[in-house]
Amino acid sequence: MSDEEQKVYDVLKKLDISYTRHEHPPVFTVQEAQLAWKNLEGARCKNLFLRNKKGSRHYLVILEAEKIADIRTLEQRLGESRLSFGSDSRLMKYLGLKKGAVSPFGLINDTEKEVRVIIDQDLKDESSIHFHPNVNTATVGLSFKDFEKFLSWCGNSINFMRV
Repeated sequence: MSDEEQKVYDVLKKLDISYTRHEHPPVFTVQEAQLAWKNLEGARCKNLFLRNKKGSRHYLVILEAEKIADIRTLEQRLGESRLSFGSDSRLMKYLGLKKGAVSPFGLINDTEKEVRVIIDQDLKDESSIHFHPNVNTATVGLSFKDFEKFLSWCGNSINFMRV
């Protein structure tokens, strides 16, 4: 187990958050992940790391894996002229993550609280949700209530909206 993955479990333990861990081969796309997730109950999430046109604001957009994000509508709601995917170097700088392992657990590494979190409000109806634990060789499931507890501990700006 990598140090980055262990760091996630250490924080979850500190917060008294129970979780399930599902190990699988490395996955780099939602399509690959769907095969690894076929037996998991609850919402399987994808996470988009976006930046504004100037690169002065960064967003982590969390939604159900099969849902298509409407980036143009998201731009309007956030008051941004253009959003695009953050580069690999920005992903590492702000969340300490590599491509293929984007996860809200990366917020552990955002000590300056620079990444704004956007959560699709449909996820609020889910009893459990699943994310990578900062590596793409495992998936962690936890209750939505515990996920909110984790987000509160992180301290980043969080907005629920239709994505």
